[in-house]
Amino acid sequence: MLKRFDPEGVPAPLTAYSHGVVVPEGWKQLHVAGQIGAEPDGAIPDDPGRQAELCFANVLAVLDAEGMGPQNVVSLTTYVVGPENLLPVRNAFVAALGDVKPASTLVFVQALANPKLKVEIQAIAAGIV
Repeated sequence: MLKRFDPEGVPAPLTAYSHGVVVPEGWKQLHVAGQIGAEPDGAIPDDPGRQAELCFANVLAVLDAEGMGPQNVVSLTTYVVGPENLLPVRNAFVAALGDVKPASTLVFVQALANPKLKVEIQAIAAGIV
């Protein structure tokens, strides 16, 4: 089982994440490339909330392909174009991960690889071999 923790002496997390996650010895790790907010046909919706939902759906699909789920997420790195898009990303996070609190970093960026993109999410997961 992954050990998620917030040590004493470190300020409490600002939102739903853990300061540290320990992966037990012998577990396999899955590194998920940055997933974008595109539909299966490649269409990119204008709505940043929908893009965030699709990012998480794509991350979860990659996890599922390896027999993993949200509980296996060790860490996330989320790139968001502009702070005005933060709330829909947080809502999508909670909808996708529920009570799971991975180690997490969120970075505001000026742009992503495609100018239509507002969100990109990279993940690391681990599970029992």
